[in-house]
Amino acid sequence: MSVRSQFLTFKNTRLHYLEVGAIAAKTVLFLHGASFKAQTWQELGTLQLLSDRGYRAIALDLPGYGQSETVNANPQTFLLDCLDLLKVEKTAVVSPSTSGRFSLPFLVGHGDRLFGFVAIAPVGIPNFIEKLQGNSVPTLAVWGSNDRIVSPEQADLLVKVMSNARKVIFKEAGHACYMRATDPFHEELLAFLERCT
Repeated sequence: MSVRSQFLTFKNTRLHYLEVGAIAAKTVLFLHGASFKAQTWQELGTLQLLSDRGYRAIALDLPGYGQSETVNANPQTFLLDCLDLLKVEKTAVVSPSTSGRFSLPFLVGHGDRLFGFVAIAPVGIPNFIEKLQGNSVPTLAVWGSNDRIVSPEQADLLVKVMSNARKVIFKEAGHACYMRATDPFHEELLAFLERCT
């Protein structure tokens, strides 16, 4: 099954996403950081890998990135609205860096729509620590040991307050640790998703 390039209409603008896998399969939604886009996950082979393992993988270009138009999206409701438009009831979200401004409010407000959360050094963790206290969504915190943008100490913070979280630190990797440690990242991601499903 090949990766499909598609668009959804969000507040009269077009948001682009890549999708692969059976519609009825468990869905994993990939977001991206400021230097990347949905296509990054295709180039790394992540989307195809997940499809081959029986998942439906969706990579979304955030507003103003990749092929998505710019739109003023409310961080509190953006992912919820997108999932509803995609007709996805429950998903796991993979959230690196900048995308934390959308994924963390979603994790706090709509954890019932998540069967897993993969936090790849997302921005904004300290702002949500109180609200994440005791949150039981299965969570994998993935960091590079050399991350100078979001300190690996924030992984400890996340794991400490959430009741079902563990961390993985990739040695010698930076902020976008999955770019340098792609194979180990894929192994950890697949193992995590297997435990969640």
